[in-house]
Amino acid sequence: MTEEHTRLDQLDLWLLRALTEHPRAGHLELSRLTGTSRMTVQARLERLERAGVIRGYGPEVDLPAAGFPVLAFVTVQIAQGALEEVAEGLRAIPAVLEAHATTGGDDLHLRIAAASHADLQRALLEVNRVPSVVRSTSVIALTEVVPARTLPLLESVERPAPSRVPGFRVTPPR
Repeated sequence: MTEEHTRLDQLDLWLLRALTEHPRAGHLELSRLTGTSRMTVQARLERLERAGVIRGYGPEVDLPAAGFPVLAFVTVQIAQGALEEVAEGLRAIPAVLEAHATTGGDDLHLRIAAASHADLQRALLEVNRVPSVVRSTSVIALTEVVPARTLPLLESVERPAPSRVPGFRVTPPR
């Protein structure tokens, strides 16, 4: 994680919301949705991509619908100084969707998906076979209460109006 960040203004947020609500929209449609020119939309999106704010445009996959209805969160303790070695081992396990190094009593938090409980058990055994993994603890998710999201957080901060955008309205278009 880096400490650098891009300053987002209201138009950036409008574009991010429009992309979230209409992920297949092109520049022309996004310009209509945000009330700005196509060239402004294109330039803003390119800037957000270069800055790493927008990381991709892939489809959002519903894992249960795709045959992986079991979701588990796993905490892992590792041997001191073995983060890179363990990360490499975890990347080789397809069931590991995410892995985050953390502070506190555990070193890593993982998100793992599986087709069944037996499949989850196999994935957990694979995790425990990774060299330098000392211990793991898992919990199975029952239901998704709040889906993954970023817009409420981004919109919770007051943002300046964009500079040099002719005809920019203070209220977001709908």
